Amino acid sequence: VAGRLPLSPCQFLRRQQVLQLYRKILRAIREVPAEQDRRYLKDWAREEFRRNKDATDEDAIRMMITQGNMQLQELQRTLKLAKS
Repeated sequence: VAGRLPLSPCQFLRRQQVLQLYRKILRAIREVPAEQDRRYLKDWAREEFRRNKDATDEDAIRMMITQGNMQLQELQRTLKLAKS
């Protein structure tokens, strides 16, 4: 994108982590049985990532990734319980 500085190796890896988390969350949401819940969760995830896309503080970004992973695990646990 024009006007953007190239990413440092650390920023590049962090960006990859964030994108990977986003994809994992969307994949998990696809497993949600109710259409309305799926739509709500997808909108929520999209909005969370969009709201934080300009974050630059490394500690804050690491914390958000950790929180996102915990929320993903919680969703996966809930889906597993619902199936059993």
